[in-house]
Amino acid sequence: MKTLFIFGILSYFLISTAQAQVNNWVTTEGITSHFHKNNVGLIAFASELKDIQKSNENDFIKAYTSGSKAQLYLCALMSNSLTNYLHTLAPEKTAEELNENGNFQFTFIVDSNVIYTENLNHGAFGLDNKNTRTSFRIPLITENKVDSWGWFMWQRFLANGGDDALADGSHQLKIVLRAYIASPEIKVSDIIAEGEIQFITPIKIQNVKQSLIQIQSIKDKSGWEVSSDSINVELIEQLNLKIAANTFKDITGIVIIKKGKLLLEEYFNNASRKTLHDTRSVSKSFSSCLMGIAITDGHIKSTDQQLNQFYDVKKYANYNPYKEHITIKNLLTMQSAFMGNDMDDSSPGNEEKMYPTSNWVQFVLNLPIDSQKTDQPQWNYFTCGVILLGDIVNKSVPGGMEKYAHDKLFVPLGITKYKWQYTPTKNVNTAGGLQLSALDLAKFGQLYLDKGIYNGTKIFDSSWADESFMHHAMVDNERNENYGYLFWNKTFTIGNSMHETYYCAGNGGSKIYIFPKDDVVIVITAKAYNQMYMHSQVDKMMEKYILPAVLN
Repeated sequence: MKTLFIFGILSYFLISTAQAQVNNWVTTEGITSHFHKNNVGLIAFASELKDIQKSNENDFIKAYTSGSKAQLYLCALMSNSLTNYLHTLAPEKTAEELNENGNFQFTFIVDSNVIYTENLNHGAFGLDNKNTRTSFRIPLITENKVDSWGWFMWQRFLANGGDDALADGSHQLKIVLRAYIASPEIKVSDIIAEGEIQFITPIKIQNVKQSLIQIQSIKDKSGWEVSSDSINVELIEQLNLKIAANTFKDITGIVIIKKGKLLLEEYFNNASRKTLHDTRSVSKSFSSCLMGIAITDGHIKSTDQQLNQFYDVKKYANYNPYKEHITIKNLLTMQSAFMGNDMDDSSPGNEEKMYPTSNWVQFVLNLPIDSQKTDQPQWNYFTCGVILLGDIVNKSVPGGMEKYAHDKLFVPLGITKYKWQYTPTKNVNTAGGLQLSALDLAKFGQLYLDKGIYNGTKIFDSSWADESFMHHAMVDNERNENYGYLFWNKTFTIGNSMHETYYCAGNGGSKIYIFPKDDVVIVITAKAYNQMYMHSQVDKMMEKYILPAVLN
């Protein structure tokens, strides 16, 4: 443990010059313990929660083994409080302004490579802590999920390259702590504290059975003609190895349709061809499809129809004339003016606030209007809006949504086994929870690839597929991701080739990818519900294994 103190002394001399210039603009708790005084500028690591000021060198660890039940805590020993560090970056701001615009910056370095940097959200750590604390301890790895910004930050690190960087073997993990403020441009302080730990990930692949690695043979009676096209067996078996070793977690199925024929069908983690997968928000794209069928059949005139044509909006709370003129298209593209955003826990229309209510449609119609969205359309992921879309279809088609979906979508696609989730008012939940087999999910993707035609039967107009796949809203400008009619859009780059896809996505990582130019449909089912890595791991599977294997 002498190494810890040597590093602490070195850190002190390296950092103390910069830190000595940080005056106590606000009063801090000070540095009271002998251990803290001797290790200012150090990030240390521990396997249990303990008061730092009562700790000594024996309470900290130099190595951590992933997969064990041991926990991992980060312990930062600073020379001053965060507010005082922020004050040196923006001396003209008040303590409250510093709190609203600044926080810690964490940089994660693995084997000398910077993997991830996060400017912690200003709301984390809290104003009192920012003003007074000169040390803190946060959980990074725990046996169960905890409600801590440290735990969530670690999950984001893993999802943004950390999982790969810390894969099989021994690695040196270094974490560097600075302060940042958006003023409005980002300003970053000198290093406040830093520390390293040996991070050991046991190699799992040695114990994987060969039978779990080999490509699974396609059994009879799939409902699809089997493709004779080639596939890169080596890449798929490398992927299977990572799924079996739980490097890619909670994957349950992969189905690939190429040129209308079944190229690959594989199941994992006790799933099978008969498994009905709960794909959560993949259901939203089915709701979009049913809206398209209803418009094709003439039960709904167009996406330009407004709420006042279906509801007496004045009867609901928070009446605003603008609410009457929200269109079906606004709801399909998640650009309505309702005050709803699933990515904001405080939003009145966050989906989690809808679920406990007895009438979901009423909940949506009672929502206030966001004045910032009335002048300029704004995209926000808004599950509640899809509930409203489903209700519009339900009240417009003969027999209601459930019967209409059976007769007009599932029967023509040859889907006989499926399971809806229901709302408190006993209507089908059009925003999530529809369960289907992987092969039947592929039929849905093929329907859109063939622009509304399945096995020679027209289910909706080809123009609906075109409109659904238009770039109606920019979701992520940096990554060039867009949104259509409850379909996502992005482009994968494989080698020197770009492959645009339109896809359905759900919590857990389930996806239906449609590649019109490549004539390919790919279904991935997964149950990594609410995990930070659920979508990023599927992107890695697609980029490194599936697309290179299929597109040759």
